[in-house]
Amino acid sequence: MTQKTILNDSHRAMGAKMVDFGGWDMPIHYGSQIEEHHQVRRDAGMFDVSHMTVVDLRGARTREFLRQLVANSVDKLQKPGKALYTAMLNAQGGVIDDLIIYFMSEDWFRLVVNAATRDKDIAWISAQAKAFDVEVKERPEFGMVAVQGPNARARVIDLLREEDRAPVSKLVRFSAREAKTSDGIDVFVARTGYTGEDGFEIIVPEDRTVAFWNALHAAGVAPAGLGARDTLRLEAGMNLYGQDMDDSVSPYEAALGWTVVLDEGRDFTGRAVIEPQASGAPRQMIGLVMDEKGVLRHGQRVLTANGDGEILSGTFSPTIGKAIAFARVPAGEPGNVRVDIRGKEVPVRVVRFPFVRDGKIQDGI
Repeated sequence: MTQKTILNDSHRAMGAKMVDFGGWDMPIHYGSQIEEHHQVRRDAGMFDVSHMTVVDLRGARTREFLRQLVANSVDKLQKPGKALYTAMLNAQGGVIDDLIIYFMSEDWFRLVVNAATRDKDIAWISAQAKAFDVEVKERPEFGMVAVQGPNARARVIDLLREEDRAPVSKLVRFSAREAKTSDGIDVFVARTGYTGEDGFEIIVPEDRTVAFWNALHAAGVAPAGLGARDTLRLEAGMNLYGQDMDDSVSPYEAALGWTVVLDEGRDFTGRAVIEPQASGAPRQMIGLVMDEKGVLRHGQRVLTANGDGEILSGTFSPTIGKAIAFARVPAGEPGNVRVDIRGKEVPVRVVRFPFVRDGKIQDGI
């Protein structure tokens, strides 16, 4: 049965084209995916991310538990409100999910996990938590809205009560705090974006999410769908779980080596398998740009000097005006790379990603 977020009727009232997304009825666009993409790059757009899952972990040994659960080091989180991006690995070193951890207090950490992996994530976390006497509590009573773009933070701050505006405006990247809107809605505001633009993700009580969405719209924030979210995040060089990585791919093979901390004395799940890859994994993720007309798509064969790989995420980039993609290929200098598009070997350029940062096309793209 298809699930719906609390904003489903709002999307339809705004003229959204709805699609099935991992079992959720979600908006792909509200008329023009390209315009929504540019709206976020140039001003501010809002996304319904209420399908994502909020999980609170509580208990005296929660930090100890997270040291084992994830590959990044939660010991970086020493100040309440600080956040951490990390991968949660299986015993074989594959990525079960990528997620964000918020440090609330020593006995309370908050996780935000992907919608498509909700069931397996909660089952895995709950099973591992038993040994540490940590309570795992899903929070379905929350909605979530992401507001992104160069003017996004100002639009959100204007909706907060006076005494919360200055503290929220001082949030640095990867931090969060609780606040109230001017009409009394309790919100959790996080500065942890997924589009390459600045902005906030706001966790809102589900029964107040529609009112908050409408207030953002009245303040000039335009709705944006999954289509724009996908082109924005790929331009920003950010992985999509299930397409760019899964439980058969290690963080090093997904260009997430920077999220792995091999600190002394910490035996996180999967460490023994992936630690040798710190000096070189068998596969690598690369960025591609195609100067010829056409679109790079998931599953297309990629030909390199070291053997074949495949396109992971691929799309037409509205900001760059060309097709871009992630590809996973054998390790080593790839040489002259081509992509098999309907039997034709089309040349592509290997580039560093992100392709776009803070609205600007990066050098060499």
